Amino acid sequence: MVQNWLLKCKAWFLPREGEILFVVALISISIISFSLGRLSAINDRKTPIQVLGDRPTQTAEVLSSVKEKTEPKAKIDEKNALYVGSKNGSVYHFPWCPGAQKMKEGNKIFFSSKEEAEKAGYRPAANCDGL
Repeated sequence: MVQNWLLKCKAWFLPREGEILFVVALISISIISFSLGRLSAINDRKTPIQVLGDRPTQTAEVLSSVKEKTEPKAKIDEKNALYVGSKNGSVYHFPWCPGAQKMKEGNKIFFSSKEEAEKAGYRPAANCDGL
């Protein structure tokens, strides 16, 4: 009975020998390629960058000098102002420009001249015609 079964298997395999070899080779190559890909991914993991030593700290003098440059020295009345900037921004506008109208009233800084605004560290707004 076992010999009969072996003969049937042999009769089935012999005419398909090339096809079976091709399928076995394809599966083996796929498994090997997948395994090598996994190994390369494990080896490519990099260690995180570590900063050794202390970070430099800023002194009160540096912070106060920066604050002086960014804040205008003279407060100008809103009605007499020709230019408007935001405390959170770095550009100045005419009061009627869309950018100035979108600012919250509490964040507005007023300037009487372009020079004053530029001295405070602001630049002209690109979307405001005439600046």
